[in-house]
Amino acid sequence: MDRLVILDRDGVINEDSDAYVKSVDEWLPIPGSIEAIARLSQADYTIVVATNQSGIGRGLFDLDDLEAMHAKLSDLVLNAGGELAGIFYCPHTPEDNCQCRKPAPGLLDAIAKEFELSSLSGIPIVGDSLRDLQAGLHHHCTPMLVRTGKGKKTEPLLIEQNEPALQHSLIFDDLSQVADYLLANEPVNAN
Repeated sequence: MDRLVILDRDGVINEDSDAYVKSVDEWLPIPGSIEAIARLSQADYTIVVATNQSGIGRGLFDLDDLEAMHAKLSDLVLNAGGELAGIFYCPHTPEDNCQCRKPAPGLLDAIAKEFELSSLSGIPIVGDSLRDLQAGLHHHCTPMLVRTGKGKKTEPLLIEQNEPALQHSLIFDDLSQVADYLLANEPVNAN
């Protein structure tokens, strides 16, 4: 499955908030993001979301609120003609020291297991923060930074990293531009 794409949620698909996105009413898509997911889905990409949701562990919202946000996301993508293959989330706070909170590789481990993949090498991982991209390094994913959400603040941090993979991350204005890039650079199938 070389046509898998892993997306962060807050700041990539929907508007982010320093006060956390806590309800379905606060969950607002970034212009063009839903259509970008639909375009990739229509081109036979498998789209999954991997998101830290420590607001649950902090008691700011509960699983019902999270499920409502994810139902809204899935419905919007479906109405735009696309499909999400899965939404993987970590409900823990940083103090929990779990293995699923990005930059730890646990969410990506779960994705690989769910889709029976022995490797996520080369798979695009799209995020707006350093930890999103760092999560992909364990699996040799291709890091892609968007400037939406926290992306503009994250961009200069890529140069400071000791990880060459992060220093060479692909950088895009938004998820729509990521979709444009992936669709324009698809491998040609020689028959």
